[in-house]
Amino acid sequence: MVERLRDILEAAARGVFPAADGGVTVVPQHGERDAGVIAFTAHSVVFTDEAEGWVRESLGALDCDPLAAAMHPRFLTALAARTGRAVDTVDVLLTGAPLPGRPEPALEEVADAGHPRVVSAGRRRDGVRVWTVDGGVLVLGRGVAGRLEVAVEVAEGARHRGLGRRLVAAARRLAGGEPVWAQVAAGNARRLRAFQAAGYRPVGSEALFLRP
Repeated sequence: MVERLRDILEAAARGVFPAADGGVTVVPQHGERDAGVIAFTAHSVVFTDEAEGWVRESLGALDCDPLAAAMHPRFLTALAARTGRAVDTVDVLLTGAPLPGRPEPALEEVADAGHPRVVSAGRRRDGVRVWTVDGGVLVLGRGVAGRLEVAVEVAEGARHRGLGRRLVAAARRLAGGEPVWAQVAAGNARRLRAFQAAGYRPVGSEALFLRP
């Protein structure tokens, strides 16, 4: 039976990861929009509708540590060229379990489908919902393999007051009983600290390939 990306992610959210055997698992894309690579500890997952033989041949041609091959810039560049897609950055992938109770701070949901954050998030996610609070914005939507993804924005004047941490914690209370996922640029140390302080844990790295 072909392993599904959704099953791999659901297991990872429970703390069950692919075997740390230095291998690479190649699975079909969950949908047309998202292709990419997720690197867990000593095991990578490539999700693409390209032929598995091409993926393994391309990885095998790299002169590098096999553990790093799937995230090697030359492989990412080759996959982008092969698929006609673009990759922005390699992000840290985090997940947080759902929490009970009401979110804090008090949030106001945006009902306007034309709101800039709804439109922007809709390019990468389905079923986007947006909440605002003084100085901040919280976005939830369905991303890779239908997982629930969070993104937040904090205005410059509201930073260094813990608002980002409270917003990403609020997402766990808005999740309806399922895990919440986040992608954070590896160099964004402030954002990573906020997610970890709110109970999210890093599970790997991810490079997404999106159509222009």
